[in-house]
Amino acid sequence: MTTTASPTATPTPFVDPARWPDVARVPDVPLRAAAAARLLRRAASRRGLRVELPGGRLLRPAPPGAPVLRLNHPRDFLHRVGAGGLIGFGESYQAGDWDSPDLVALLTALAAAPETLVPTGARWLRRFYVQRPPDAELSTAANARRNIGRHYDLSNDLFALFLDPTMSYSSALFPTAPTDAPLPAQAPPGADATPPGTAPSPGRAPLPGNVPLPAHVPNPGRMPLGGRTLLATHDGLPAAQHRKIDRLLDLARVGPGTRLLEIGTGWGELALRAAARGATVVSLTLSEQQLALARQRIAAAGQADRAEVRLCDYRAAEGQYDAVVSVEMIEAVGRPFWPDYFTTLDRVLAPGGRVALQAITMPHDRMLASSRTYTWILKYIFPGGLVPSVRAIEETAARHTRLRLTRADTFGPHYAETLRLWRERFTERSPQVAALGFDEVFRRMWELYLAHSEAGFRTGYLDLHQLLLTRDGDRS
Repeated sequence: MTTTASPTATPTPFVDPARWPDVARVPDVPLRAAAAARLLRRAASRRGLRVELPGGRLLRPAPPGAPVLRLNHPRDFLHRVGAGGLIGFGESYQAGDWDSPDLVALLTALAAAPETLVPTGARWLRRFYVQRPPDAELSTAANARRNIGRHYDLSNDLFALFLDPTMSYSSALFPTAPTDAPLPAQAPPGADATPPGTAPSPGRAPLPGNVPLPAHVPNPGRMPLGGRTLLATHDGLPAAQHRKIDRLLDLARVGPGTRLLEIGTGWGELALRAAARGATVVSLTLSEQQLALARQRIAAAGQADRAEVRLCDYRAAEGQYDAVVSVEMIEAVGRPFWPDYFTTLDRVLAPGGRVALQAITMPHDRMLASSRTYTWILKYIFPGGLVPSVRAIEETAARHTRLRLTRADTFGPHYAETLRLWRERFTERSPQVAALGFDEVFRRMWELYLAHSEAGFRTGYLDLHQLLLTRDGDRS
């Protein structure tokens, strides 16, 4: 029987070899390409993928509705994957070697139990093709500003194209359908509940527990959560971002007179919300573009007397603060420097103070397996970082400081929806991205980054936590 698909022509993007040397270069590794071909067949079989070849052929029969991997240049794809593994997989997408009509569905299928894709007997070969992170990208005090600049200093106008008006580049916290029961918060035994005397923020949604996610969400924007539904829309994103910020400030007990240190400014929305509560805020960033716009936004809001933004590495933080907050910054610190990060938090925290973190996390065993692996995300998106586990955060803080993890709330599904909204807006506005001077290879790189991240949260490979750390004796 001949298995065919409807042929489609996908234009190959121009790859500037000066800008994208490793994307422009196609390796010649016949033996490794043959191994990659076998791995592709295994993945297609085990994940039920529809692999479409040029000329309308299918690699193998696939069930109706199967996620689609459309190979435009099979030879180049196989040689890139054979030579570079997952880095080659990403670079082959940048080069236009493959496409998918539903990138998230495909990556979600591949992200489910990824360790099973490689046969057990062949896993020892991993050390021959998996690269180690280069020393030049370690997030030392000397390297950190360059690492941060490669992502956050791309262009404020670029981020404004797909973020909501709050310019919040972290997970939002969406409401649930009005008829749904409240979502329970997760906290360790003995952890404190909502701080006494602190009123919940208006419209704040409780956080979900560890709820398994479906591999494919049929109705984006109304994401099921154990029988409940997230209401995630573009119009509702600013309020959902404020809900997230307010909840973190509540966790840190930020109010009138609070001396607050923020590590990782973003574009200033959290500092603005804290200043509006009557706090005095010092916010640290290593991004020059974020520094300029955050200061501008704070001045425009009339809060310059309450909120100060400094171009400063977290290791150089000075002063004493009643509360320290940091939103999705620990992922950029890098495992070798986690002790420095938590030591800094402990050093600047006043007696009785509270540390509230929002952090992307992954299971501890996966974190250990990936901690010395150079990935496509590290090479092209976030150099020098590592997504921690909650266990690693708890153990590092306990080993090097007086801080103890006293509460951990999880809401990974909210991040999947946040990323969907960003990805949709980024894709819709690709002409404006091009008008800013970013080429097609860059656009495809960012589409893959956003879809890859969304798939990680949809499968549970990634999670998101708001964490509270206090000192022994300071938990009241």
